[in-house]
Amino acid sequence: MSTQEEIIIKAEKRTVKGKQVSQLRRAGILPGVIYGHKVETQAIQMDRHSVSSQMSRITPTTLVTIDITGDKIKAFVRDRQRDVLHGTLTHLDFLAVSMTEKMRAAVALELTGEAPVLDNTIYILNQSLNEIEIECFPQDMPERVSVDVSGIKTAEDSITVADLNLGEDVTILTDTSEVIVSVSYVAIEEAEEEEEVKVEDTFGEPEVLEKGKKTEEEEAE
Repeated sequence: MSTQEEIIIKAEKRTVKGKQVSQLRRAGILPGVIYGHKVETQAIQMDRHSVSSQMSRITPTTLVTIDITGDKIKAFVRDRQRDVLHGTLTHLDFLAVSMTEKMRAAVALELTGEAPVLDNTIYILNQSLNEIEIECFPQDMPERVSVDVSGIKTAEDSITVADLNLGEDVTILTDTSEVIVSVSYVAIEEAEEEEEVKVEDTFGEPEVLEKGKKTEEEEAE
């Protein structure tokens, strides 16, 4: 389980709304909104360049601190909107949370290490589960869960949810019998023989004949 470090996102209250928000974007300002636990929904704005670089290392379960001119609020990134043509951020939604109330979330699983069984090229690893559901306090929420495959040495080995150890502060809600990683043989596809159409040419040699072979999203304020 990866340990989170505090990520602070600087923001200001936003008064510009509606179609005029596009003017903010052209000026390098990223609009957003924050809502949730004991927080009155409010429009905010941030520096697009700095926040975009921060977003590259933030997952849906990364706890962040939104600093709205000195007023600090703990939150998760609930939604990211991007320009459909250029992929740049156009809007962020933040969900404010209580640090004293448990919450449920789906956390991504990330395979780590090297499986000795793969030394034999006839085997491959199958990841059947990409995320698990957990319950814990926001400050204990893992950004992702690492699954070490270095113990998979034979084709009979596997890793299930029951093998995960997230500590006493995190409760796993996913069925513990579910398989995360298993081993299988590499599928060897037998090439089908292609039917050849033979035609006599001027030299009497056979010849094989072959057959020839969004506008941008509307403002969501």
